[in-house]
Parts: sequence; C-alpha cells; structure tokens
Amino acid sequence: MTGNGEQDRNQHDRRHQLFYRLLLAVDIQGYSKRDVREQLLAQRQLSDALDRAALGVGLDRSRWEKQVGGDGELATLPEGVDPAPVAGDFVLGLAAALAEVNDAAGEGARHRLRVRLALHHGTLAAGPFGPAGDAPIVVQRLLDAGPLRRLLVTDADRDLAYVVSDSLFEDVVQTGFCALPPEAFQPIKVTAKGDAFRGYILTGRAAGEREAGGEGRGGPAGRPAAQARVYDFPALAVR
Repeated sequence: MTGNGEQDRNQHDRRHQLFYRLLLAVDIQGYSKRDVREQLLAQRQLSDALDRAALGVGLDRSRWEKQVGGDGELATLPEGVDPAPVAGDFVLGLAAALAEVNDAAGEGARHRLRVRLALHHGTLAAGPFGPAGDAPIVVQRLLDAGPLRRLLVTDADRDLAYVVSDSLFEDVVQTGFCALPPEAFQPIKVTAKGDAFRGYILTGRAAGEREAGGEGRGGPAGRPAAQARVYDFPALAVR
C-alpha cells in the first residue's frame, strides 16, 4: 500500500514534469461587440463546431485539457495525437462547420461566427492556472498576431483565419501528410514583449501564382505579397 508521503511525491513529480504536446488556441472575432445573449450563442456555436471538427478526425474534445475564456480556449491535446490530421482535416472540418452555422443564420444575422485558430507543438508543464512553458506562449502570440486578425478584416467573407508555428509547419505541413498544401501558407513574424514569434498563415497562394502586377509568387525577391489571394478551404484539400 502506497503511503501518503509517496503519493505526495508522485503528485509533486507530475506537477514538475515536462510534456511534449500539440496545442490549439481559438478565439471568436468581435466577441466584445455582442450582447450577452449573442456571446452565449457564439460560445455554444463554436463549441459545437469544434466538437464536429474533432470527431471528423477521430478525436474527442472531452479528453482535451482546456483553459477556457469567454471568447475561446487554449487546448492541450492528449499524448499520441497525430498532428497531421489536426493541422489539415480538422481545420477543413472546422471551416465547414462555421460555414454551416453562418449559412443557417442567414444574411440578416447581426453577427457571423468568425474565428482565429492557431496550432503549435512543444513542451509545457501542468500548472494550477493552466499549462506553463514556451509552447502555450507561442500559440497565444500567434493567435493574437496582427496579420491573422487582418486576414478576417480584409476578407469579409472569410470565417476562419488559421496560423501554424514555424516548427509545426516544417515538421508536419511540409511532410505531405497534411491535407493542406504547404504552398498555400505564407510566413509571418510578430514581435511581442521583446520576443519574436514566427509562423505560417494559410492564405491560399498557389505555387507560381502571379499578382496582377506580374510579379511571381511572394512578390519581388521572394518577399510575401501584400495582398495574398485567399481561397475557400475545401479547394485547398489535397486529394
């Protein structure tokens, strides 16, 4: 029989153990502009959309460790989850679920459900107020990145703006196992509190596509184009 002292040591060891996990952060655009009833509706709609997208790749959100806020959540996915379906098929499923919600609401709806989504994998430790470590910071900084927010502003018909960290892009998206092609992403760099964070936003630029001005992909000297064409998510899926 295990004594109380050994149980306390085991709990202490777990609290100070590092885990390597996939993290997902999501946020509702324009949440503060809704009244209370509209905020509650948006929360339920987003939760349902996330449930549907997760089930579509064989995941159960009830097993995710969540740090929930009024307008979104930071989720740590279970150990052993394959990141490729989450980085691709899950995102496609979420975009489709959001489109259904907004189509059902109709053109007269005061607010559409529009969402920012960020993915990263890295190390973290469990804490009393949520996960601690670099990985939760990285995914939250990318979620709040100005270029990701502007994607929803500049494309009024878009329901989902999606970014992955540079390490997840290199380790997962570029492998060919992801349902979204790497050429559909463009790199970003954001600075927050003196630190730089790099990621890739899904803009939908196809390899070799040209802007109206005749420059090649990414503009002169390979720089990211100022106005990248954005495709519908289903059109980006690898068949």
